[in-house]
Amino acid sequence: MPTRYTRTTQQQTWDSEEMEKAIRAVRNGEMGFLKASTVFGVPRSTLKRRVQGKNKHAVENVKILRSRRPIFSPVQEAQLVQHILELENRFYGLTLRDVRKLAFQLAERNNIKHNFNKDTQMAGKAWASDFRKRHPELTLRSPEATSLARAQGFNKVSVTKYFDLLEEVRSKTNYPPHRIFNVDESGFTTVQSKSSKVLAKKGKKQVGVITSAKRGVLSTVVICMAAGGNFIPPFIIFPRKRMKVELQDGAPPGTGFACHSSGWMQLDIFTAWFKHFLKFAKPTEDDPALLILDGHNSHTKNLDFIDMARRNHTTVLCLPPHCRHRLQPLDVSFMGPLNKYYIRAVEKYLRNNPGRALTVFQFSKLFGEAYSEAAQ
Repeated sequence: MPTRYTRTTQQQTWDSEEMEKAIRAVRNGEMGFLKASTVFGVPRSTLKRRVQGKNKHAVENVKILRSRRPIFSPVQEAQLVQHILELENRFYGLTLRDVRKLAFQLAERNNIKHNFNKDTQMAGKAWASDFRKRHPELTLRSPEATSLARAQGFNKVSVTKYFDLLEEVRSKTNYPPHRIFNVDESGFTTVQSKSSKVLAKKGKKQVGVITSAKRGVLSTVVICMAAGGNFIPPFIIFPRKRMKVELQDGAPPGTGFACHSSGWMQLDIFTAWFKHFLKFAKPTEDDPALLILDGHNSHTKNLDFIDMARRNHTTVLCLPPHCRHRLQPLDVSFMGPLNKYYIRAVEKYLRNNPGRALTVFQFSKLFGEAYSEAAQ
């Protein structure tokens, strides 16, 4: 149902013709401001402004109605539409909520005065509704329940479309395998999710293995690998507000680091990761890069990232929605062994350090051991 506007004040409810009569009466010396405003039922302050000509934008006998001031200029809004179309062409699945977030980002990065919600970092629903009316050519999808979407997402149509798009990108630029990158992220806790299998005497019902007694904390690791087998050093996000040097001990050479209280990827951290990527990939006009990612995470729908990729000779291509479990190269080839080796490293640490708690300060070293084995 469309939103209906309900007046909440009594401002500007006067009649235009009565205002014209009041202005004429005052200018002809027939009445003063107070009497004219009472006789004709118009606001005295408005009448005074119009008679003295202080309201430069008003025709004196026409009432000015307030309306929503547009947030973006036509040029800025065209820029937003261009971003949306570019994302669509790269297989990003944009919802109206995503567009509201992009609008907020555009306003903030250009220091445009706006009334968008700074807590949710989104434009309002009214703005979004008007935007859709102005741009009916845009197609925005509705969010789907994950389990149903995953079941329906891996189908011939979406997969064929993805590979057609990949072929189109590669036909324009003949990327060699070592310039085709895939990025993925995974969470690791200081308590292993499952233990390795243990050999025991046949018939024995219970087999013990040492685990950490404390509740685990989660760190996120971003992995990026090229089709040629070369890696960008990993990027670790610790569940903390501030970085400490000790957290980095034992990490693979060149590892990047960031902190967030949740330990999860965020919009600004993804931008920081992409700068880390550029530092090692070094794409140029003569040696560009192709980056394949899951574009359906909110942090990848990021104007800073999109612009930075364009400026730095990096083409971004997204996997089809809900297909990463089948099409994400890292997900189907590298992450499984990496998790297995990490569990082994945790178990080894607990065996060698009985009674000592495993904390986030040991994570980099244990992850580094697992990463070295998985990357061989």
